[in-house]
Amino acid sequence: MHYFSQSFNYDHSWAHVVIGMWHKYPNPHCSHVVTVDVIDRSVDPATGIIRTERVLGCKQRAPTWIVKLFGGSEDAFVREISFVDPSTQTTTISSVNLSLSQFATCNENIRYSPAPGGCTSFHQTAEIQARVAMWRMAADKLENWLAMRFEQNAQLGKLAFTDVLRQLWEDAKDKTPASAAA
Repeated sequence: MHYFSQSFNYDHSWAHVVIGMWHKYPNPHCSHVVTVDVIDRSVDPATGIIRTERVLGCKQRAPTWIVKLFGGSEDAFVREISFVDPSTQTTTISSVNLSLSQFATCNENIRYSPAPGGCTSFHQTAEIQARVAMWRMAADKLENWLAMRFEQNAQLGKLAFTDVLRQLWEDAKDKTPASAAA
């Protein structure tokens, strides 16, 4: 099993980050995410917690040996469930791969919460595990490749989301009524 973890702060309020979260895709930095479908969204009337379930469609080229050994294609799907709690200002997101899950799983968890100075804390973890016990060497190789790809995509995701927040909030501040009319 491989573990991945990263934490940092976004220089934006929690409310801005949550709004930005819904604008992350499509994004040129994360071109591997090609579709985002909302499956369900509900608000708990007692708590105000917003629950959203989405399926993300991704296109990622896998090494030839993976496709030959495990089958599949470059099309992959991920199930994501998020909870936005306005009373505690906490957002949690969990996701798991749907494609090829009989061979490997990637469980990701993300948490956004307020941080000092009007910033938002971001914490991301992932557990990646191959499920091919008979072929330990192939399983190790598969886990290594999946962990490397996850880390690359996590860095792209950070860059992409930083761009989204900049476009939504910083660029908007720079526009004055006079420049908007020009």
